[in-house]
Amino acid sequence: MTVNATPTPGAVPLATEGYKPPKATHKARVLPGFGLSLGITLTYLSLIVVLPLAALLARPWEHGLDGVWQTISDPRVLASLRLTFTTSLLAALVNLFAGLIVAWVLTRYDFPGKGLVDALVDLPFALPTAVAGVSLCSMYAANGWVGSLFAPLGIKIAYTPLGIFVALVFVGLPFIVRSVQPVLAEFDAEVEEAAATLGATPLQTTLRVILPSLAPALLTGFSLAFARAVGEYGSVIFIAGNMPFVSEITPLLIVIKLEEFDYAGAAAIAVAMLSLAFLSLLLVNALQLLLSRRGRA
Repeated sequence: MTVNATPTPGAVPLATEGYKPPKATHKARVLPGFGLSLGITLTYLSLIVVLPLAALLARPWEHGLDGVWQTISDPRVLASLRLTFTTSLLAALVNLFAGLIVAWVLTRYDFPGKGLVDALVDLPFALPTAVAGVSLCSMYAANGWVGSLFAPLGIKIAYTPLGIFVALVFVGLPFIVRSVQPVLAEFDAEVEEAAATLGATPLQTTLRVILPSLAPALLTGFSLAFARAVGEYGSVIFIAGNMPFVSEITPLLIVIKLEEFDYAGAAAIAVAMLSLAFLSLLLVNALQLLLSRRGRA
């Protein structure tokens, strides 16, 4: 029986020795290429971030360097900056530990009402800041539910720096929880079991196995909570009391300067606040980079 070697018209040629299929001339991309994507990114960041910051940096110099220095070195401004950054740092540190515990409970345990507790964590995100401030003030005032318990002990919460601290803890907690929770959820339980098999105690497993893996997420949440606390305004002014040299935050002082039509003075305070916040976040990012390098080593 003879085989007809003549190819049928329109048939696909068989793969024979030496045959190479044609190469694709281009790869299909869902998103645009690097050049277009980079251009959109830089344009968007320039319009949203760089240009407003450039306008802010240019505004204080209307009265010259002496005017800027006189505004920043004002004792009232220095007192507000000290109060703002100190309470923000303390609130972020407290949330660092409290948020880790909350994220651990929500990730590792099942209990009735877990969904409700998980939803309550996001409440400071959704709650308007003015509503949060009024709620906290009514609760922690001397005649409030919580404030009345501390009033006989001589502890005043509302209209003091302690009230500012409470408000900043309230608004900063979700940043820690939501930064750590996904990492905990993906953490392999077999690693903990292996550590226990090798003789590690629960404390050693936590300090040497779990926490090093959570360190980048903890620092990310800490930086977000700190940044939010530094710029918080609405929930703080109701409970702060706004007394100069006692409970006056820097964002409120900027608003006061604007109401006095001192735009250059307001911009000078804003630049000082922005510089301190940038340096603080730079230190946090440097620490996060150091930890990541040690983790890879």
